Amino acid sequence: MSEVRVSPAQVEKFLKGIDFPAGKQDIINHAKQNKATDDVMQLLQQMPDKDYASAADVAKEIGKVE
Repeated sequence: MSEVRVSPAQVEKFLKGIDFPAGKQDIINHAKQNKATDDVMQLLQQMPDKDYASAADVAKEIGKVE
């Protein structure tokens, strides 16, 4: 497991403007469009494939992945 340190606030910055609920792939695509860093993209790839109700929901899941 790589030691990637990405804060939920950093991830939220790249999710600005996304409509929730959103699936994992929607979140990844949106972050990519917002030019998310490789670290953020790597973290998003590791999240479970499910629908997320809000940015807070994504942040909570990121906390589990790290």
